[in-house]
Amino acid sequence: MPELLPIAAKWTPHVIAVFNSIVFLDSLRFKFTNHPNTQEIFNRLDAWAGSLGAPGLFGPTGLFSQYVIGGAELLAASLLLIGMIYVPLRFLQPLGALIGLAVMTGAISFHLFTPLGIDPNNDGGGLFRAACAVWAGNLILLVLRRDELGQLLGRLQAFFTPAAA
Repeated sequence: MPELLPIAAKWTPHVIAVFNSIVFLDSLRFKFTNHPNTQEIFNRLDAWAGSLGAPGLFGPTGLFSQYVIGGAELLAASLLLIGMIYVPLRFLQPLGALIGLAVMTGAISFHLFTPLGIDPNNDGGGLFRAACAVWAGNLILLVLRRDELGQLLGRLQAFFTPAAA
């Protein structure tokens, strides 16, 4: 049994990256085609935001429109897959996980704390459960790729730190 641990440690990040990417990429066909289910979700969120004085926040041209969220999901999926496929860019995988974690934190929060609810499309809460699974996967991936996360932070620090004169 102990010989399975290195195999699991090697493949778990890849399985998580593929699963999360599939969920993100599959959602794009709804978000980018203005599917009625997507309209229902974002219209309900926009009405809620409007009641709080932020009309249009989730509207088609809003800061958190379905297109902006879909774009973030596409970026997260791309970074997760690029970091998996091309080892020299493995440090991008934690960035994809961070973006995915942020998007899914928002999704879960809006499901729980707004009139959207857990089952906005009468799917038995499947969309909410998928968001929870992807959120957990991204968190696990960040833990498993903590060395690469450190590498990413080091690269960002070097990029944003002024060069010595």
